Amino acid sequence: MTQTQHRILLVDDEPNLRKVLGALLRQQGYEVHAETDGAAALARVRSAPPRTFDVVISDLRMPNLDGIGLLRALTLHEPNLPVILLTAHGSVDSAVEAVKLGAFDYLEKPFDRDQIHQIVQKAIATRERSGPSAITAQPAEELEDPCTHAGMVGRSPQMQLIRETVHKVAASPSTVLITAESGTGKELVARALHLGSPRRSHPFIKVNCAAIPSGLVESELFGHERGAFTGAVSSRPGRFELADGGTLFLDEVSEIPKEIQVKLLRAIQESEFERVGGVKTLRVHVRLIAATNRGLEELIKDGSFREDLYYRLNVVPIHLPALRERIEDLPLLVAHFVGRCNERLGKAVQGLTPAALAALEHYAWPGNIRELENLIERMVLFASDAWVDEDDLPDAYTGDNHAAASPAESSLRLSLNAGPGLGALSNDADDPRHIRLPLSSLGQDLKEAVRAGSRLVEEALIREALAKTDGNVTRSARALGISRRSLQSKMKELGLRESVVDDPTKAPASDPNRGAT
Repeated sequence: MTQTQHRILLVDDEPNLRKVLGALLRQQGYEVHAETDGAAALARVRSAPPRTFDVVISDLRMPNLDGIGLLRALTLHEPNLPVILLTAHGSVDSAVEAVKLGAFDYLEKPFDRDQIHQIVQKAIATRERSGPSAITAQPAEELEDPCTHAGMVGRSPQMQLIRETVHKVAASPSTVLITAESGTGKELVARALHLGSPRRSHPFIKVNCAAIPSGLVESELFGHERGAFTGAVSSRPGRFELADGGTLFLDEVSEIPKEIQVKLLRAIQESEFERVGGVKTLRVHVRLIAATNRGLEELIKDGSFREDLYYRLNVVPIHLPALRERIEDLPLLVAHFVGRCNERLGKAVQGLTPAALAALEHYAWPGNIRELENLIERMVLFASDAWVDEDDLPDAYTGDNHAAASPAESSLRLSLNAGPGLGALSNDADDPRHIRLPLSSLGQDLKEAVRAGSRLVEEALIREALAKTDGNVTRSARALGISRRSLQSKMKELGLRESVVDDPTKAPASDPNRGAT
């Protein structure tokens, strides 16, 4: 028997191993506490006072959180807590790598009684020499730009504003509500907020509320005790416990059943809750970030979302624009995804030609950045040349097969103007396609007024097509649905022939990011 009864946390998903090894350790004089997986063990260490446990013995392979994941988390939470890993013969290489990551040692199954005692004693001696643990240890280096580190790409005014907001609020504990269409990158913004905060060394736990059956939402968020419901054969911590000290990201928060919303509200306001089937009140310190692609105000009106919860979530609102609303970021996004796909697929694609980029800039992107990423992966995977050209794109992304554009992109607005003259294209920088028809035209013959208006509309459409194709007459004619010769004739009639560049054989630019700001 050892003179002092040291505490050991034993973590393994196999009941027989917990029983046998636990009994052996108790015979050697240790106080043994057991958990079934890494997630439960991590929650137990975090909820206990510092230096509660002297050694953690954990299996290498477990569900929820394996031994390596537990080792990484404990290294951040309590760096001086020795972790000994259990491994089968075929996993020795993994255990050796774990030692390189900071594990104290490893034990190979089947166990030798004396070897166990010797390694545990060495671990305890090391623990006692280490002194107090730095429970709130932070990385020495500060992240210069958490947005870039999180993978956010874009220099458009909208994205610059979001970056500024992230930098201002990341360090605060305030709740953030991210609203956006699906596929816009809400999780990246949540990660940037986490990485820019003092909580960056603690867990970032994400939950897709829409993917959890309604009957299990409460258990997933708050955990449950053994026997709380059919199938609850052991106690299990919820996501709030797992995120203690870090950040909890609730995606699609609008899908949380209303009967659970009141418990979520209390957890946010009071930082406390009870597990399902439990009576003990648990306290956690969690920064909550929520996201939704639905209008919560409308859900409040129809009674499916609590108004008080909405105001508690919406302390710091961040709205992510759809890709079509920041299309100037498309070249940067394309270059980013091409680089990632090249690395993952072992390809060497240089990028997209200007013609291909121009075609994608005209597309409405209903699936947003997720759709763009999937398209680029497909293009890189099947690319036979260094550059992806417009002809290589699927039909849906070119010509007349484009998805329906937004009203602002597909229409030309007309208004009456009291000024003199037949009317002209507006010089308003905020609306370059705004066409003004003179009030005096109403006093003319109807046919003459319509003819004058038609000429202005025709000129506006041709100018816009030429502008969006960099003056390429061939591609402009294709976009307008007329022959190249007809377009040349129209341009001559409108006096546009000398003001554009006709270069149907335009070579691809060397830089796929042209036009990026």
